[in-house]
Amino acid sequence: MTDTPLDFGDPADLDRLRHAFRAWLGQHPFPERESGEPVPIFLHRWHRLLHSGGWVGLDVPERYGGRGLTALHQVAISDELGACRAPGVPRVGYLAHALLEFGSEEQRLRFLPRMLAGDEVWCQGFSEPGAGSDLAGMTTFAERHDGHYIVRGQKLWTSYAQYSGLCLLLARTDRSTPPHKSISAFVLPLDRPGVTVRPLRAANGDDEFCELFLDDVRVEESERVGAEGVGWALAMTTVSYERNALDTGHISKYGLLVERLRRYAAERGAGLPDGLLSRIGRCVVDYEVLVAHARRRTAERLAGQVAGPESSVDKLLMTRTEQRLYDTALEVFPAELAREGGELFGDYLYSRAASVYGGTSQIQRNIIAKRILHLPSNG
Repeated sequence: MTDTPLDFGDPADLDRLRHAFRAWLGQHPFPERESGEPVPIFLHRWHRLLHSGGWVGLDVPERYGGRGLTALHQVAISDELGACRAPGVPRVGYLAHALLEFGSEEQRLRFLPRMLAGDEVWCQGFSEPGAGSDLAGMTTFAERHDGHYIVRGQKLWTSYAQYSGLCLLLARTDRSTPPHKSISAFVLPLDRPGVTVRPLRAANGDDEFCELFLDDVRVEESERVGAEGVGWALAMTTVSYERNALDTGHISKYGLLVERLRRYAAERGAGLPDGLLSRIGRCVVDYEVLVAHARRRTAERLAGQVAGPESSVDKLLMTRTEQRLYDTALEVFPAELAREGGELFGDYLYSRAASVYGGTSQIQRNIIAKRILHLPSNG
């Protein structure tokens, strides 16, 4: 649980939910990952277990397989999981809300219950080799024919595509209109002829990220999500969930490490090396700023505000917090480097990619400059 309370909403209601979830966790111990078990298979077992208790899709209407509660209820569950260092709520919320907002009623009824239950595993095909962070620069193209599209292109950083059956795919559908108005979204079955998935191995040993090759892939018009050209708005909806550290449970996970650093600083006092106390202080400030921004975004969502470019600010804050926190933690606790399978070192390795995945920091700064600050382009 975060040390900065979520004091909007009904505190008593959220408290009851937290206690009910803690009781359920007490009766359903966190599963152990089996020797040699791929991470996504393990996470899928966790997904199914959480769903069996009714803890997935709390803010999705009941008719689509959820519980009809609010975003704050789902955030509270993510917060609890982060606090006990368990894997977070399955990362389907951002996809579910994209379908809720832009999909047809037929698509919502068809896909959402099975997505939330883990009966169908999804991935996200947004980034590309030449447009990994700037979606407006994508070149994957869906050429329209009579009742269907033919898709050609390539995607990159598609998490766990090799274990997925469906992909929420973005592709350009009109070369004559501005980039932000020419992107459309599709539900793509990954067993479709012409689809090739190639895993990539990361520095921490995981093969989470994949390349996705699309060679004359047929996609039906009924598999398009929303009208042509709404892909950019759909993408902003998904990233607003991906980049909110409360949705992902990162707030409470970071909070545990911040408290560990605080205790260390209090115990060592004047015996700390030069500059280290200041670096710990910067970690604390970064964390508190991130908490404040994440709470603000959640409040805006509860008020019905549409996701916008402000999520780029959240992405930069989360990247800075995570990288500085783990970098400082390894300096404070160097013994963690020598521990075989040490969790802190693994988290540090993963944090190095935070400035790349989900949109590079450079592109996020460009978005902030152009779309929030309205600064002129060079030249």
